[in-house]
Amino acid sequence: MTDRALSVVRAGALTTVQDQGRPGHAHLGVPRSGALDEPAAALANRLVGNSPEAAVLETTVNGCALRPRSSVTVAVAGAPCPVTVDGRPAPWGAPVRVPAGALLDVGPARAGLRTYVAVSGGVAVDPVLGSRSTDLLSGLGPPPLTDGMVLPLGRPDTLHARVDVVPQPAPPSELVLRVTPGPRDDWFTASALRTLTTRPYRVSAASNRIGLRTEGPSLERAVSGELPSEGMVLGAVQVPPDGRPVVFLADHPTTGGYPVIAVVRPADLPAAAQAVPGTPVRFVAVRRRWSGLR
Repeated sequence: MTDRALSVVRAGALTTVQDQGRPGHAHLGVPRSGALDEPAAALANRLVGNSPEAAVLETTVNGCALRPRSSVTVAVAGAPCPVTVDGRPAPWGAPVRVPAGALLDVGPARAGLRTYVAVSGGVAVDPVLGSRSTDLLSGLGPPPLTDGMVLPLGRPDTLHARVDVVPQPAPPSELVLRVTPGPRDDWFTASALRTLTTRPYRVSAASNRIGLRTEGPSLERAVSGELPSEGMVLGAVQVPPDGRPVVFLADHPTTGGYPVIAVVRPADLPAAAQAVPGTPVRFVAVRRRWSGLR
């Protein structure tokens, strides 16, 4: 067995393999998937000299612990957290050399939700439809990590990135989501549209990689009938029967039958990945009508 591998000592609450996802397969019913906080994953890869496409580990809430079979360079980005190597403190947000057999412990997030662990060479599990990402909705890709699992690693690039540490945005104290109204905003009352963009919401504890659920005022429908299933995009703000908006994230379904009142700008979605339950949410309208297909 190759020595380019990681042994999982502590899998954590939910740790998955993620890369840039598998866009372009929605017509097959396959979600995009990929790292929820793409800038953090890309930064972690950059710090260890990987290409942006390399697969990383995405941890949720309480981190993970890993033991490499050979010496590797590791970087931890995303949600700030304690990092140790064989019990000794190591820097977060900077490259760390971990000797063969040493225990890398990525601790609980001090703020935010998701931490990204990049290892030189990248996690080299078999790709599915061009991606190594775990998709919790469809089940494609590798399963979430479990204690005792062994993950293969790729060969590191010969040239290391010329970067030691870079600034990272803090997890949001308030999540501001810019939205374009539509494509089904006409299924809601004018009062509902005002409510969405003027009333406060909070992140629900029921949120996951599929969608960020909210708590707050319900949105009143103007059309009470059923909507045939139609295509869903990343960032779609779907409104289920309880009237409370759900923002679709990377593992969202490719079709849905509840109306979409608005769509979040892609640049605002990484912050949604780090918004802990209870975080205030504010939807801000940036254009009156949606210019895409209805």
